[in-house]
Amino acid sequence: MNTLILQEEIQRFLDRNALESPTKIALKKSPFEGILSSELAAQLDGRQRASAKIPLWAETPGIYFPAKLNLEQCSSETTAVFKSSLIKKGTRLIDATSGFGVDSFYFSKQAAQVTSCELNPDLAAITKHNAAVLKADNLQIIAANGVDYILNDPIKQFDYIYLDPSRRVQNKKVFLLDECEPNLVQLQDDFFQRSNTIISKLAPLLDISSAIQQLRHVKDVYVVSSQNDCKELIFVQEKDYEGDAVVHAVRLYHGQQQVISFTYESERALVNEYSEPLSYLYEPDVALSKAGAFKTVGQLFNIKKLHKNTHLYTSDQKIENFPGKTFIVKQVESFSDFKKNKKSLQSGIIAKNFPLKTEEIKKKFKIKDVGNSFSFFTTTLNDQFSVIHTQRMLE
Repeated sequence: MNTLILQEEIQRFLDRNALESPTKIALKKSPFEGILSSELAAQLDGRQRASAKIPLWAETPGIYFPAKLNLEQCSSETTAVFKSSLIKKGTRLIDATSGFGVDSFYFSKQAAQVTSCELNPDLAAITKHNAAVLKADNLQIIAANGVDYILNDPIKQFDYIYLDPSRRVQNKKVFLLDECEPNLVQLQDDFFQRSNTIISKLAPLLDISSAIQQLRHVKDVYVVSSQNDCKELIFVQEKDYEGDAVVHAVRLYHGQQQVISFTYESERALVNEYSEPLSYLYEPDVALSKAGAFKTVGQLFNIKKLHKNTHLYTSDQKIENFPGKTFIVKQVESFSDFKKNKKSLQSGIIAKNFPLKTEEIKKKFKIKDVGNSFSFFTTTLNDQFSVIHTQRMLE
């Protein structure tokens, strides 16, 4: 951490060049003694990346930005705010793997005391500086191995242990829960000696059912999406809890959130109704798809499925506040008729439960994307390959 960057003159320079290309700045000679042009470029790049992901940091004077990888790996402001809502006010939490400290900061808005551990001393110094700038007085930053800090002192007790295990080990990406570092599967019993609740942020690609089998006392699983992109899986383990895990599909959008909750047992017990495409077509948000709420969403909104393995739904009357995308059905034709007609099509293409992928369809039939028209290539009742031409309804 080069503290010279925090000087008022350098901060003004970064303000004046807020929209400049970091690469362009890096190639120029630095106008400031003791500061490399690459360091100026890194701060500028950090500001620009933060403007969309963590705007509070981008908008606050005096914030110091870390390496690009740390910014890429940190939580977004939106998801961090959501996670902070999962803890009770006035409690004590330790973040064992804090990184750039976005989650720690928002937990400190709820908790009485947050201890934030970061193994990298330079990153810990940056996070400590930023916590002071952001006036997070109840946030303690420690440059230490968080697991060791928790386990080496038998007196330490916390209301919550929070961790975000690294999915990159020895410069290789890992996907299995017990391959991540720290290894929550191995550590969970030790953690329960220090806290009644473990909250972990896990990889979006992780198989939820498998993780529930590996982790003990899972009470809640939150599948969090933003802009129809699955951002995080949040597992909450509560000591001695023995019931079914409740899965929550959480859709964050336009400053709002939609939550649909269910258990896998209740999902299995439901029976879908099926129909040919009616007046409206619905594509569930990725949070519901990842969570596996395929029957639950049909029952909650009284809509019918197109096919057992096609996760698209339909109704005659428009469903308000559907957690996903809504389309007006304009025309339905069989795929064989579509091929015979050979008409030119200008439409967005969505392939669902179909033998051809989206890009293959576009290339094969020379289709160009246009406006809010979308054509679904999918499987409908009686295993019929169909093309459903629609118009997207904007929220």
